[in-house]
Amino acid sequence: MKKTILFFMFMIVVTSVNAQSYVGYTSDNYAGIQGVLYNPASIVDSRFKTDINLFSISASAGNDLYGVKFSDIFKKDYDFDRQSKFTPTSNNNAVVNVDFLGPSFMFNIAPKHSIAIFTRARTITNVVNANGNLIDEVKEGLDSSNDFAYSVGNLNTVSNSWGEVGISYAAVILNKNQNFLKGGLTIKYLQGGVNGYANSKDLSATFVKNNANPQLSVLASNGLVTIGGSQDFENNSDIEFDANSSGLGFDLGFQYEWRPDYENYDLNNAKPVDNNFKPLNKYKLRFGISVTDIGSINYSNAKQDTYDVTGVVTQETVDNIGDVYEFFNDNYTKVATKRGIKTSLPTALHANVDWNIHRKFYLNLNSDFSLVNKNAVNKNSIANAVTLTPRFETRWFTYAIPVSYMEYTGTQVGSSLRFGPLFIGSSSVLTNLVSSNSKGADIYVGIKYPVCQKKFKDTDEDGVLDKFDACPKVAGPVENNGCPWPDTDGDSVVDKDDKCATVAGPTENNGCPWGDADKDTLLDNVDGCPTVAGPIENKGCPWPDTDGDSVLDKDDKCPKEKGLVDNGGCPLYDADKDGIVDKEDACPTISGPASNKGCPEVTKEVLKELKVQASAVFFVTGKAILQTSDKGETDGRLDAIKEIIKNYPNAKFSIEGHTDSVGNPIANQKLSEARAKVVMNALVAKGINPDNLTFKGFGDTKPVASNKTAKGRAQNRRTEVIHVGTINEGKL
Repeated sequence: MKKTILFFMFMIVVTSVNAQSYVGYTSDNYAGIQGVLYNPASIVDSRFKTDINLFSISASAGNDLYGVKFSDIFKKDYDFDRQSKFTPTSNNNAVVNVDFLGPSFMFNIAPKHSIAIFTRARTITNVVNANGNLIDEVKEGLDSSNDFAYSVGNLNTVSNSWGEVGISYAAVILNKNQNFLKGGLTIKYLQGGVNGYANSKDLSATFVKNNANPQLSVLASNGLVTIGGSQDFENNSDIEFDANSSGLGFDLGFQYEWRPDYENYDLNNAKPVDNNFKPLNKYKLRFGISVTDIGSINYSNAKQDTYDVTGVVTQETVDNIGDVYEFFNDNYTKVATKRGIKTSLPTALHANVDWNIHRKFYLNLNSDFSLVNKNAVNKNSIANAVTLTPRFETRWFTYAIPVSYMEYTGTQVGSSLRFGPLFIGSSSVLTNLVSSNSKGADIYVGIKYPVCQKKFKDTDEDGVLDKFDACPKVAGPVENNGCPWPDTDGDSVVDKDDKCATVAGPTENNGCPWGDADKDTLLDNVDGCPTVAGPIENKGCPWPDTDGDSVLDKDDKCPKEKGLVDNGGCPLYDADKDGIVDKEDACPTISGPASNKGCPEVTKEVLKELKVQASAVFFVTGKAILQTSDKGETDGRLDAIKEIIKNYPNAKFSIEGHTDSVGNPIANQKLSEARAKVVMNALVAKGINPDNLTFKGFGDTKPVASNKTAKGRAQNRRTEVIHVGTINEGKL
């Protein structure tokens, strides 16, 4: 037997591939239009101003039934059946995917809005719950098989090809401090291509071989088989595309970015050269979630037939199968027919986390989960997968190493490279190089025309971008197109601000030299009164006379009170109200007669009181030391003398000391002088002006009583305070 239906199923399995496209590339911040296929939100706040896909294709091959060593399969003598590793189960599975992205582009229509338009052709084939043990029995044909009995069960196969024209819109939803959220939606017009499927329900197969007469070998089966396609293949095996077979599809996605350093990207602080920080990655963590391929295609000319395959056919009948529909119609009972079929897209959920480890190094975790019931009739689905991808990423270069766990094919390691407009990669290439049991192989390649966001050039750092700067290598103001203003006179004041552009002058005078408007020899810049002449000492201003008394304030001792010129600008005062102005009053604070120049006169009564007080000032016997044993008597007398003398500020008083005749006259003379001096010093210590005092000793030369009696001698030992004249008269 050359071929059987089951062997045909086997061939689908061994050529199966993963449904994911561009594994390890779509998480790149420079994936551009390819990124929109997995999450439409990715195109806003993009590193591209625009990204134009010229051509890209993604395809892969693998299965969970056979494993091979890829380095061997290209050898001339390679024997697939003998050298491959066969791992059959009762439910081997597979999925086929070829994804071609035609002319497509994305671009930013505003800082927070982007769109993309793409064209795409896709083919997906699924095989679910294929009994690998049965395939092993019939892969060489029934001729080589022994008796077998297997439950095929609920085998499900579906293949669908279609074209897409999609438009995507994405916008920034939230941009507040460290939180950044964007969302996107894709609407796709779907043009159906070719759709075919087969499904069994509770199918079992038993083969009984007759070695004596192979023609009598029989294949018995039981269950239901449903087959269908995008057209009536029973009556027309030529593939015809139906323009009316169309549908709509949708993709929806969101991306959240955590931006802990958001203050560094505050647009209020951005310079023109920063290009609003568009070229920079601003997130530390990025979380994405999306649902893709929501929708279906309505094949208006589709036909679906269901057969009850309960019965027995001979090996000869199986060997001579020509047309599948003819085989089923001739040997089994058709129980249902249906026309006009909808084929659902392979709806899937994608979750993605991207971590910016440090600067240009990233680590991405991506998961893809099918949302389709894989056992349902005519339902395409993807293979579930989890991929961890470390990558190094710059504007023109990315290298990534995706490590994936794929449903059906297991763990595989690949490599991805982006270099300028070219990208190429595979999610399994490294595994295929070293593994002796590879169950998958894939590759994607593309070429595009990317226009990246980039920091603008400002060579002279004057805030005017080079493309607008008339002098890009010399700093200058925006108003002068980035060129420095000229300074003809070289005074550091540019001509546009220089009121004397051809004559050097200071900045403070708008580039003009200083003048002397009031001709007072002080230049206007240092002249406090540049329009009124004045002396240099008063910064070029005339001296004021506030009180108008003809005495300038600088000379006026009373600048706010009108006075006499010969009195220093002050009026004449009589503080003690004694009729003598203070300037002529020797005692301006104490009233006195004019005859004594305004000072009080020392009267006989005053002198008498001084005599009384002075007579009570006592000394230690034979010494010039004030007596302190009289409980303050002596000190009190001195205070009384002080109070009297201070009332006569211009009077001159003499402190006179006397002794009795006892003792040596020379010693008595010295003792009297010393005692007089002690009293004078005591009064000065209490605040009396020393100019008002003098002292003198007379010894025993001026007795006031007889020295022959003790009483007389006591009277002769005395101190007297005598008025001797006035200070201003110079009398002693």
